[in-house]
Amino acid sequence: MPILCEPGPTAVEMLSGIDGEVRRADNLAAAAKLLDGDPNETLVIIGPRAVTGDALAFAASLRLARPAVGVIMARRDIDVTLLMRALQSGVRDVVQVGDDAAMAAACRRSYEVTRRMLAPPTDDESAQGQIVTVFGAKGGCGKTALAVNIGVALAMQGVGRVCVVDLDLAFGDVAISVQLDPLRTILDALPMAGHLDESGAASLLTRYQPGLEMLLAPVTPGDAEKIPPRLVGELLAVLRRMYDFVIIDTPAQLSEHVLTAMDVSSHLVLLTTPDVTALKSLRVSLEMLDMLSYPRQIRSIVVNRADSKVGLSAEQVRKVVRSNIAAHIPSSRAVPISVNKGVPLVLASPAHPVSQSVLKFVQQHLLTSPIRRPAEGRSRGRRRVA
Repeated sequence: MPILCEPGPTAVEMLSGIDGEVRRADNLAAAAKLLDGDPNETLVIIGPRAVTGDALAFAASLRLARPAVGVIMARRDIDVTLLMRALQSGVRDVVQVGDDAAMAAACRRSYEVTRRMLAPPTDDESAQGQIVTVFGAKGGCGKTALAVNIGVALAMQGVGRVCVVDLDLAFGDVAISVQLDPLRTILDALPMAGHLDESGAASLLTRYQPGLEMLLAPVTPGDAEKIPPRLVGELLAVLRRMYDFVIIDTPAQLSEHVLTAMDVSSHLVLLTTPDVTALKSLRVSLEMLDMLSYPRQIRSIVVNRADSKVGLSAEQVRKVVRSNIAAHIPSSRAVPISVNKGVPLVLASPAHPVSQSVLKFVQQHLLTSPIRRPAEGRSRGRRRVA
């Protein structure tokens, strides 16, 4: 039974957006007392009458003491500064007062995050972390920026541990896009091939921020040829046990390494831009995935720079690819600027339209959908794809 921290008539106004029975607290101290008396409670909704600074301090302390408890803030006015401070304090969502649909969705997302956090450890494959592969058949469509921002967005949602893997082994850009020094890379896994364990995998990782680590690509392009696809499969099997989400950035080709990642992926994010060459490449990729029997239900098509004035409407794009579009990400100079600064836009400016598009995609397609196991029999040995 969620706790609603809000006195007076505003509390009554907010109740319509919260399913089921609700316990009310007039202030944060009363909410804390209710929490102390109920170790099973997992959701607190803080209304607009609570002072913002006090509400953020409450969320920050709760994040340390009881990380499984989600905090949702309801505010009458929401701006960039508030969103950034809220996310940094561990607030799972900030909702406009009176938006019942947004409040209901925020509650559902928070309960799902808590469910994943409290899930008991098990050897069953369905309970292991999700592998999300980001792929685009045309270079320059923004795969790396999307993969990194998805990783940051997941970490900000408090889903547990997240790892971003740079599988563009010859020309990986993850390290430079977040200004990390690639002292350790996937190349360092070679001596451990065949007997890689969690301790060995952990030694390869570079920490980016709390809850988010990265496995970087080799520095020298020629090193890519030294890494066999089977090592990629071995690494992902271990990382899947270590992390709740593993996000994979890929090169613009369906190589053996990429197919190895797709074989164990629970979600494929297929990125394109609204231009003829990129859409043609996406169509070819979709047909190839059909031939290789990758299930359509695990695919999400994302259109980057969706509002570019190139003469193709969103409906025309949908017809060309013959599939529904999961997300439209607007074009913005803020994206290359954020890459040049080495700070993902979702982290630097969570209220930016691009950031909001990524966050919405993560919430609707990666957090609320059931965990899907990789289809049995999808790996067919060594395939050669041009």
